[in-house]
Amino acid sequence: MKSPVTRFLERAPTPVFVIYTIIAAFMTYFCMYAFRKPFAAAKFEGAMFFDSTLELKTAIVISQIIGYTVSKYIGIKVCSEVKPGSRAVTLLGLIIWAELALVLYGILPNNYKVIAIFLNGLPLGMVWGLVVWYLEGRRTSELLLAGLSCSYIVSSGVVKDLGRAVLAGDAAVWWSHVPLVGDAVGHALRSVSDGWMPAITGLHFLPLFALAVWALNQIPRPTQADVAARGEREPMTGADRMLFLRQFFLGMAMLTLSYGFLTAYRDFRDNYQVELFDGLGYPYAQNRTIITQTETMVMFGVMGALALLNLIKDNRRGLIGAFAVMTIGVGLLGVSTLMFDAGLINGFWWITLTGLGSYLAYVPYGSVLFERLLASTRFVGTAVFAIYVSDALGYTGSVGVQLYRDLARSDVSRLGFFKGFTYFMCALGTVCLISSAIYFSRRRESEGSQNSDLRSQKPGP
Repeated sequence: MKSPVTRFLERAPTPVFVIYTIIAAFMTYFCMYAFRKPFAAAKFEGAMFFDSTLELKTAIVISQIIGYTVSKYIGIKVCSEVKPGSRAVTLLGLIIWAELALVLYGILPNNYKVIAIFLNGLPLGMVWGLVVWYLEGRRTSELLLAGLSCSYIVSSGVVKDLGRAVLAGDAAVWWSHVPLVGDAVGHALRSVSDGWMPAITGLHFLPLFALAVWALNQIPRPTQADVAARGEREPMTGADRMLFLRQFFLGMAMLTLSYGFLTAYRDFRDNYQVELFDGLGYPYAQNRTIITQTETMVMFGVMGALALLNLIKDNRRGLIGAFAVMTIGVGLLGVSTLMFDAGLINGFWWITLTGLGSYLAYVPYGSVLFERLLASTRFVGTAVFAIYVSDALGYTGSVGVQLYRDLARSDVSRLGFFKGFTYFMCALGTVCLISSAIYFSRRRESEGSQNSDLRSQKPGP
């Protein structure tokens, strides 16, 4: 039986529906980052992993990425097959698992924290796909997915700043003003260690996450007009997934090659942003909200670019528009770095522009790119599958780059490595994205719609 909120949304004007849905999706994924990224605010300066040449923080970062990567591979099946009635419960279960892993992270000695952070990453990689299920296949999907994408652009910076505030004792000051429980909680938070900071940060967001998931679960299914405009979205069987890969193999290969390095680039910038700003002369003591400032500007830039794609009604042109935005993004990486090297911009604006460029290229992979691909080819399935194929291979690349930097290029500072990586990403991304844009622009709608006929021949339940 439909809830009153669902019935209201079915009758609501489009702007009201869009605003409600964006807020629900944004808050759900924003809160997820409070369980994934706060640990990156701790530096573990000088600590090496079991006295090896691998830095402890790098080992922790890699361990979470491995867990997150495994989650993406699991999500290829789980997220593409999950039924509507199971999504909300699954989301809550995944986050509770992640928080319990962070508690274990606080308990274990430094070298063994890699086990807990692996377990933390294992459920979190499936959250994105479960949220996208609520948003895809609608005439307003670009707006909805742009709003969702903004959550992880800004949330990563916010939760790291909050994590650093917890370490600095600022959270104790906040709680001291809360009636009845403030003094006791504030006293407990006056001296939080690097190990316990992630669990405490995540615990602050658990009630809000539950409320956001409830709000998300009230969103009605796509209307008949949505299906007519964007095609039908249904869970995909193993046969459906193989058919998709056979039909679009070459284009997907070029996209995943670019995405593998792009994910590694985004992850490196994200996980070591504190160190990058330190290397550029912006220490935390004088710049307590600098990460939030940069990522907020990046968020609005990306949101504006993706929202404009919603103005393109033709699905094939919308697909080409998505490729154009992504290519501009990787181009901005090279241009901004040249400007920084020439002294035309300072370090703050360089980090901001590399963030804008990388997210302009990265965000469409998890949102509008595959949404438009399915809409233009009329392939009956879910964009979540294509997103998770790319994500799984992308995070595999991220682990490789992390290991390469610490084991093969340890003589280069993280700042120096990041600058060289930026030029490489610009060149590779431009070639792969232009090539794949040409490939997909030549695909005919009839090629993608073959599985619709196959589905209609299957016997009913």
